[in-house]
Amino acid sequence: MYPADFRYTKDHEWVQINGTTGTVGITDYAQHALGDVVFVELPKVGAKVKAGEVLGTVESVKAVSEVFSPVSGEVAEVNSELAGTPEKINQDPHRSAWLVKIKMENPQDTATLMDAKAYQEYVAEKEKEQTA
Repeated sequence: MYPADFRYTKDHEWVQINGTTGTVGITDYAQHALGDVVFVELPKVGAKVKAGEVLGTVESVKAVSEVFSPVSGEVAEVNSELAGTPEKINQDPHRSAWLVKIKMENPQDTATLMDAKAYQEYVAEKEKEQTA
């Protein structure tokens, strides 16, 4: 369910590393929790971001949620398609609905992130807590 080549945060963001570029998005778990996404606010190309700090927001019919950057660096590209079709996040959160591409300062930032197996276990534990 969660791509094996991604790294994941406890805040439900993912990053896919390609050289020194990290493509960032929110997970399927996050989009399900949000419900129907109606608006996305992202940083501008050239903006500096720090791992663990707010990168942007995703607004749904239920709530507005902050998106935290899993890595530090400079925003190299923004998924401009989401401005007109934010619902893509609900349809394809792990592929076409990526949020930004970041030119990473330190690719080692990802060493502290979860792999797909660890993230799936984390999500399963969260779901168990919610039903308890």
